[in-house]
Amino acid sequence: MPFATQPVRRVAAAEGIRVSRRWPHTIPAVHQLLTDGLDLEPGVTFLVGENGTGKSTLVEAIAVAFGLSPEGGSTGARLTTRATESSLAADLRLTRGVGGKRAGFFLRAETMHGFYSYLERNPKPPGAPPEPVFHELSHGESFLSLINDRFTRQGFYCLDEPESALSFSSSLAVVGVLNRLAESGSQVLCATHSPVIAALPGATILETGAWGIRRTTWDDLQLVQNWKAYLQTPERYLRHVL
Repeated sequence: MPFATQPVRRVAAAEGIRVSRRWPHTIPAVHQLLTDGLDLEPGVTFLVGENGTGKSTLVEAIAVAFGLSPEGGSTGARLTTRATESSLAADLRLTRGVGGKRAGFFLRAETMHGFYSYLERNPKPPGAPPEPVFHELSHGESFLSLINDRFTRQGFYCLDEPESALSFSSSLAVVGVLNRLAESGSQVLCATHSPVIAALPGATILETGAWGIRRTTWDDLQLVQNWKAYLQTPERYLRHVL
């Protein structure tokens, strides 16, 4: 993709970086990315997989390598409370698209409470449209309000499990926002456990697991197959845990 215009064309190991036996290099998905690199398509890319397979680690590292705060926010946010991010971002090199936008936003579910406090301490400049008081909203309402308020500029959007705060209908609303971003020329990288969100038509789906990273379809996702089976006959699963 020599003339690709999306913000990030490819993610690979930085020059001089060798895969080691230290975490997170030992995660198969991270090992594959550092060894083979990963091309990012325009539009929306979902990373889907079990806990511990590296999808959130990858989204966080790519977001930080792009210039976003590891605790969430736009390219201008510098929120720091307690550093918990991995060192992976320093091991990566991003190949940017020709003319790709530098704007971006990282939505990270586990640090949003601190980010809302950061916004209160750093309000928009005078004359700018007022934004919601996020701490006065429910968890799900604040997520949707933030997405609608901040996901407006063309750029690179990273989301880590946004469904953690969302109902079914709110998850559908997020699908609409992601589709709008893609249609306007933005690029999205989203780690998710939600079959609702991952069902966005036209999105690229990458599944992480013991094999590393593989491209797949919504119908072939283990996540989707498990949810379908559970909703049809939940007693088959519940008898093993109750």
